[in-house]
Amino acid sequence: MRSAYVYRPSATALAVLIWVGAASAQQQVASPIQTGVAPLKLQSLIEEAAEQNPEVAAMRRRFDMMRARVPQAKALPDPMFSYGYAGNAAPLPPFDIQKGDPASARMLGFTQEIPYPGKLALKGRMANVAAEAEYWEYEQTRLNIMAEVKDAYFDLYYLHKAVETTAKNRELLEKFSRITEASFSVGKGSQQDVLKAQVEISRLTETLLVFERRREIAEARLIALLYREPGSAVGKPESISPRDFTSSLAELQQAALDNYPALRAQRRRIDREQYGVQLAKKEFYPDFTVGLTYFNRPGLPEMYAVNVGVKIPLYFRQKQRPAVAEATASAASERQRAENTTALLFYRIRDRHLAATTAQRLVTLYGTTIIPQSTLALESAIAGYEAGKVDFLTLLDNLATLRTYELSYYEQLANVEKAIAALEPLVGVALRQ
Repeated sequence: MRSAYVYRPSATALAVLIWVGAASAQQQVASPIQTGVAPLKLQSLIEEAAEQNPEVAAMRRRFDMMRARVPQAKALPDPMFSYGYAGNAAPLPPFDIQKGDPASARMLGFTQEIPYPGKLALKGRMANVAAEAEYWEYEQTRLNIMAEVKDAYFDLYYLHKAVETTAKNRELLEKFSRITEASFSVGKGSQQDVLKAQVEISRLTETLLVFERRREIAEARLIALLYREPGSAVGKPESISPRDFTSSLAELQQAALDNYPALRAQRRRIDREQYGVQLAKKEFYPDFTVGLTYFNRPGLPEMYAVNVGVKIPLYFRQKQRPAVAEATASAASERQRAENTTALLFYRIRDRHLAATTAQRLVTLYGTTIIPQSTLALESAIAGYEAGKVDFLTLLDNLATLRTYELSYYEQLANVEKAIAALEPLVGVALRQ
């Protein structure tokens, strides 16, 4: 595969190109707004987005939130401290303890609820796997944002190339136009050729304005993903050379089963629901309470009371049994979601793999066959036009054809990288270094 398309005219056509002043049109045209801006490096943009993008930061904080729930879920219920009075209603407590009522006392109580053994451990496991699921959701969001940054970057690359190619062709056509005007002024050309050239120049100017507007939109998208100030300078992406993409569909599918963050999160949610079923079954067993009460009686010996309570699941038909059915249905639902996620995952991988391999074949076709052939056709048309054997319309058609294929080449080159970038969040691993 050729690393990049390079236009190399033949000796005859080169002489004609020099005669019409087209040699300068081979230079890439830089946009004025890019002057002084350092070239964009994709890796630095990815690192910047990972640190600055608000969506990634929000998911990172959400994972921190879920992780903070784990020790809470394993902790015992808060104990209860109580203060009370026992005795006659008059005089009003807490005054005059034992005056007129020898049995009166001040009471200080402490009560602790103790869940049935195993319940707190299950709640801790549920919270832990829920936190793990949230981590994989965060990882999925991070990979999605990285893929969006890459997509915007390669889109911007194509639009820069489209602007450069269109401007180069307009400059070349303007030189042709001046030649036709000169020929017409001495009676050797036709006014129709002059008008055709002017119309084509106007059309290219319109196309150039459209590409420039699209480039500004792509820059705005990249700025938003990086969470920069609106209107910040972006720069021009580095040059891209065609690179082979050799990963097979089977390899990508296996990598996705092992690493796709959303699927790993779904598996953690299944684990959580399975623990939920176990916990619901534990609710058939009673919880306990233990308490200690201290009696303050100034005129009599101090007293202590110890009590143990048992919560009886008396209404298990209305509570515990439906809770088990609910947890079982929830676990089954999560398993079905995982199967659906896997099916959609395989479809999306196949779709993007096909897009990448198709675009790669088109890059090869344009770079090694179609563009060289179109270049030769244009060179032949230039030589024929100078010799008076080819009309100006044929020359314009050949120039437009070459321009179309050049744009298609750069578009497909960007499409290869965009499709691969879209695959990376699905397989959970980097496919391009």
